[in-house]
Amino acid sequence: MNESDYQHKLEELFVRFPSVQKTGFGDAYKPGLAHMEEFGALLGHPDRAYRTIHVAGTNGKGSVANMLASALAATGLRVGLYTSPHILDFRERMRVIDAGSDGPARMIGREEVWDFICRWEETFDKLDLSFFEITTGMAFRWFADEKVDLAVIEVGLGGRLDSTNIITPEVCVVTSIGLDHCAMLGDTRAEIAGEKAGIFKPGVPAVVGTRDGETAPVFEARAATIGCPLTFASGGQGGCSAFSSAFAKCSATPLPSSSLVMDLQGEWQEENLRTVLTVLAVMGVQATEEVLRAIAHTARRMDFHGRWELLHRDPDMLCDIGHNPPALKRNFAQLEQYLAEGRYGSLIIVYGVMADKDLDGIIPLMPREATYIAVAPDTPRAMKAEALFGRLSEAFPGKVLFGGSVASGLELASGLAADLRLHLPGTGLNGASARSDRSQPEVRQPIPGNSKPLIYIGGSTFVVSEAVTALRV
Repeated sequence: MNESDYQHKLEELFVRFPSVQKTGFGDAYKPGLAHMEEFGALLGHPDRAYRTIHVAGTNGKGSVANMLASALAATGLRVGLYTSPHILDFRERMRVIDAGSDGPARMIGREEVWDFICRWEETFDKLDLSFFEITTGMAFRWFADEKVDLAVIEVGLGGRLDSTNIITPEVCVVTSIGLDHCAMLGDTRAEIAGEKAGIFKPGVPAVVGTRDGETAPVFEARAATIGCPLTFASGGQGGCSAFSSAFAKCSATPLPSSSLVMDLQGEWQEENLRTVLTVLAVMGVQATEEVLRAIAHTARRMDFHGRWELLHRDPDMLCDIGHNPPALKRNFAQLEQYLAEGRYGSLIIVYGVMADKDLDGIIPLMPREATYIAVAPDTPRAMKAEALFGRLSEAFPGKVLFGGSVASGLELASGLAADLRLHLPGTGLNGASARSDRSQPEVRQPIPGNSKPLIYIGGSTFVVSEAVTALRV
């Protein structure tokens, strides 16, 4: 096998078995466990060779899964981690971090990917497997071959009918509940919670990130029905104070001191951290100084990207893969806070979105102070840049530019960032030139006060992926 052969084989896999990441939830999404259970049996039930933790949730599950893997490796375990989607390399979905290693975690090798596809591709067709079922089986088999002690398994979509739900874990985790993928999971947070609670197993402890009045009864009812000890990591709407029932309680696990500086940035990581510490407590794992240090350095140790990540300095470019209203509400609020605090004097948002996303629910959350650049990543699922430009222009007249491709949008954003440090007389967009042709010189005068611009890149994993690629060239 050479690099060309490997890339061709991998591309064949994407074409023959389309992924949700590439084509959406049409033919790529095949809910149900029957085919996965049969595939698992043919693979020799590899997931039974090691302990597992199962992580579901609308937002935060990737961060929680990575934190748990990093923390548990610091206790002397060899830990596997299965997540999705990937940002740059398909192999990012499957990683192992060895006991005592300071990272970065190892991705599955190209040889292992090649050998697995070649050995099982006839079975892929025979069982009519989805792309996600294939990659799930690949991860389970590789973890067994690597002789991991424990694997942290992130749910792909929902929980009850997800391919990963053939495992019997040591702990089940649900990070958060928001309205996303409603066509598959339900139109209310309570309905979606029911799908996520489908990963609960009889007698297996479950941890839910936040207790709120709409979803807590769903989790409590499921726990009571199957005899599953349930712990809420924190209160919220509905409160946690003095709460306890036969099958549910609230965690008393304290957060570590404020001196713990995490390389996973974003204010919402505090909520994820509380969930992780609760899971560790349920497992009987002490939050030692070494464990806390491993959590604090999760991004570096696990080679984990795309979560409130600073990609570039001068101008500062920040990216995040958050794409649904609950995640974006938090992201945009933090960007507005940066402006209010004076950390930055202006904000440029390079934004692209998948065509099936709730743009009507997202636009009201977007900062009105920002300059927007509408882009479209190179995938059939994306909303065309022209359509997005039109929608954003209606909401933010005079504050939206057409970027086209992600790479072109970044180039335009960089030029705008240079202009925003200086006042351009007679121009809109917070002093930035609205022309795409920036070849003509302008007379510029300094803006008093902080003129440091921030470029935020987001709206989709694809936007972040193409941005990272463009910035690496």
